[in-house]
Formats: sequence, C-alpha cells, structure tokens
Amino acid sequence: MENFTNDLLDTKKLPRFEEVTFSKLESAYWKIIWIELVFVFAIITTAAVIGVFNDEKLAEKAAIIYGLIPALFLIILGFLRLGFVKKGFAFRQHDVLYSYGVIATKTIIIPYNRIQHVSLHEGLLSRYFGLAKIEIFTAGGSSSDIEIPGILKNEAENIKQLLMGKIQKVL
Repeated sequence: MENFTNDLLDTKKLPRFEEVTFSKLESAYWKIIWIELVFVFAIITTAAVIGVFNDEKLAEKAAIIYGLIPALFLIILGFLRLGFVKKGFAFRQHDVLYSYGVIATKTIIIPYNRIQHVSLHEGLLSRYFGLAKIEIFTAGGSSSDIEIPGILKNEAENIKQLLMGKIQKVL
C-alpha cells in the first residue's frame, strides 16, 4: 500500500500570473468598437428625433433629451476605450490567460488539458479589417469560456492551430 502525502505548498513561490506580459488587441479592433457604437447611437438618435416629433410632451423636453444623448455617448465611449486598453491575452507553456475589465479586472486562466474545443469567428467588420475572434471552450459549458476578439486573422489561425495541437497531445 502506498503512503499518502499531502504536503503544504509555499504560495509565495508559486508562479504569478500578474508578472506575465499580456499581448494587446489590435488597434484596428478599436475602429470596429467605434463604428458599432456610432451605429447604435445613430439608431437611438433617430428614435429620439421621431419620438420628439410625434409627442408634444417629449417636444417640451427636447433640449434635455438631445443633451443626454451626446453625454451618454461620451460616457460609454470612455468606458469602451478603457475596456479596450485593459484587455490582454497570453499563452504560456501549460495554459492560456485572458485579462479584461474596467472597474474590476478579471483574469481567466485555463490549462490546456481543460480545453475541449476552439473556434475562430470573423464578423463583417472584423473581416473587413482582417481580424478574427478566438473562442475557447472547456467541458461542461454551452458558451465559450474565453473570447479573444481583435486578433489579426493569420495570428488567430496560428493560435487555433497551437491550441488544437495542445488538445491533441492531451488526448
């Protein structure tokens, strides 16, 4: 019979993910975020204009409504920019890391032996700018555990091949 041991680990000597140099998203991805935001606010502004013309009570408050739209646009733009700047990813020998967040930063670390599936997606705007999104799935979920947008398409294809190779080695 084998002797069971359960020794303590010195947590001060464990590798620190905070010391990893994260790769940033491509700057062209910021253009996609900007275009999508402008599109959404064009719809909101159109709806506000139509609403003001069709409702006398809203017409009295048109200045307030038209003042709130640009203020809201700028606030959302600021948060999106901060979010874009803070996103990053890294691939280490045994795991993949993805960090994001504006108010609270979240870092997801997935060991390669937990990855079940990897997919690559290109949206209409992403394809125009030569970008793609990598989605990484682990067991037990119907949605991806990590989505890394804003990667050059050829780099995303290389990442997918790397991850698929890691999955094959585990199997």
